[in-house]
Amino acid sequence: MWCGRVALQRIAVAPLNSLRITRGLPGTVQREMSSLPRVYITRQIPPEGLKILSESGQVQFDLWDSDDVPVPRKELLQKVKGVDALVCVLTEKIDAELLDAAGPNLKVLSTMSVGFDHLSLEELKKRPFLSSEHGGWGTWRTLWLCGYELANSTVGILGLGRIGVAIAERLKPFKVKKFIYTDVAPRPELASLIDAEYVSMDELASQSDFLTVCCALTPETKDICNKDLFSKMKNTSIFINTSRGGVVDQEDLYEALSSGQIAGAGLDVTVPEPLPTSHPLFTLNNCVILPHIASASYSTRNAMSALAANNLLLGLKGQPMIKELKL
Repeated sequence: MWCGRVALQRIAVAPLNSLRITRGLPGTVQREMSSLPRVYITRQIPPEGLKILSESGQVQFDLWDSDDVPVPRKELLQKVKGVDALVCVLTEKIDAELLDAAGPNLKVLSTMSVGFDHLSLEELKKRPFLSSEHGGWGTWRTLWLCGYELANSTVGILGLGRIGVAIAERLKPFKVKKFIYTDVAPRPELASLIDAEYVSMDELASQSDFLTVCCALTPETKDICNKDLFSKMKNTSIFINTSRGGVVDQEDLYEALSSGQIAGAGLDVTVPEPLPTSHPLFTLNNCVILPHIASASYSTRNAMSALAANNLLLGLKGQPMIKELKL
């Protein structure tokens, strides 16, 4: 499937100074806590998740106490040694080097993300654990900043999952005429929720006024949005990607936008992230690039944090996790 479904025995998918919860506690309490599973958290995650872990009484944890700067790789490899569980985010590559550094105690990996392309699935399978986007104002003009309306339009969804359905539900009030989608196979149950029609990839490209990408990044979907797709799209169509940057050939997208093959693009994800400001896409006035902020609300990020924490605790207890990635 192109839509993402997603805890080492489990991987859970949720969405400069080390702080340890044993610091300052009496010796007896520290000795008792030393027997608790050790957890390392690679970023200053939202408070709801930290609260759940702290109040659970089930773990002791260290964390990289910064939300602005990712933990340096050298520091990360040192901190994961001997841990029982790990909470990570998209900036940390979970590969053979890290898993080897962590060692055999690692039982649970909980990632605060929906995507899992930062995880080396092949390496995870080898191990016996569970896996859980410049300028100034000008004078007003009659067609200044004009675009295309959703009303009476056809919206195409590449990869129909819960995110694609949620997008369609939010667009319905704008009087979209028709929803179409493509996936590896028809998904009638989800499609029925938004009255969407299953079409081929070529039909999706040729019919869509707005084409939104909602598929997961897999070997099959890497660069799936390329010259071939863009060449079949209307010159009035808008391309939107909120999934993963790797599903788009950015050179082909630049050519499609700069040549007028398509009208515009909105990108929340790129390769790399952040995209260097020298990248040609930033020179275009028909391309809007955001810094991966589709989930940037306090409630959503706290929910992702809480889900990652709860998945981790369930995994450590050997219980079914709320969200699991089946290897």
